Amino acid sequence: MRDISNKVNTLRTAVARARLKVSPSTIRLIREGGAPKGDPIPVARVAAIQAAKNTSQIIPYCHPMPVEFVGVEFQLDEDFIEILATVKAIYKTGVEMEALTAASVAALTIYDMLKMVDEVMQIESIVLVKKKGGKTDFRPLMDRDFKAGIVVLSDSCARGEKEDISGKLIMDRVELEGFDVSEYVLIPDEPADAQAQIKRLADELDVDLIITSGGTGISDRDTTPEAIKELLDRELPGIAETMRAYGQERNPYAMFSRSLVGVRGKTLIVTMPGSTGGVKDGMDALFPYVFHAFKMLRNEGHSDEIKPAKTDALQQKAKI
Repeated sequence: MRDISNKVNTLRTAVARARLKVSPSTIRLIREGGAPKGDPIPVARVAAIQAAKNTSQIIPYCHPMPVEFVGVEFQLDEDFIEILATVKAIYKTGVEMEALTAASVAALTIYDMLKMVDEVMQIESIVLVKKKGGKTDFRPLMDRDFKAGIVVLSDSCARGEKEDISGKLIMDRVELEGFDVSEYVLIPDEPADAQAQIKRLADELDVDLIITSGGTGISDRDTTPEAIKELLDRELPGIAETMRAYGQERNPYAMFSRSLVGVRGKTLIVTMPGSTGGVKDGMDALFPYVFHAFKMLRNEGHSDEIKPAKTDALQQKAKI
């Protein structure tokens, strides 16, 4: 099975459609209540619901899914029956297989209950109509170049005694997400140095995103949150809380992080831990959802429109 442990829960929705070709006499039989095995529609509805809830027991690589809604609609026309199955779940991966399985089993149930009266009946198609809630839904079309600055606060790295890994992880990830990295700097854990770099990146280079690494813990030298807080026009506690909550589910030590997030002008500033695990979890919690902040900073409002990602690499990474 695919590893989805780094994903976050979102509302996932999928709709699948199945279509059966039947004889006009079969449609009349259903409407008149004369089918030998009884009315196939309510039986098919229950079968579809059960199938959606048990998809992982049927399809080997499907993850067990906390299905929260299954809706099944039927349309009877002159010579066909159409089934529309809608499935919802708040989970880390999509529910398209649950919807497809529901539609398939509903069609098979109808076929089983009517096969003795309709020898030409066929299941013509089973298709996914739409899906929603995956990462691609939260990744906007990047209609301009976005710039990022990375500041690593570490006494040992600044002295050249230790190789920086966390900052490079951040740089690789933001580049993968479509940012141009304007600056990548190593500085000691000094509040004045941190403030000088933040002011330069935000006020002079006008970057869209600044991510710092280091100095968010509880030692005497961990002063990044205090230094950055003085520079912010406003804090965004929800982002910091999301990062901590995401990390807490994977490593209990995330409780010690004092990460701070806020804006200065049109620049989003995110402080992250110095550990590689903390950085990785923080980046997974941020992207692609943080892109919405840049729309808000540009007064572009809110939109539910689904737009494509910028590159094939992004599309590949954002697959449900």
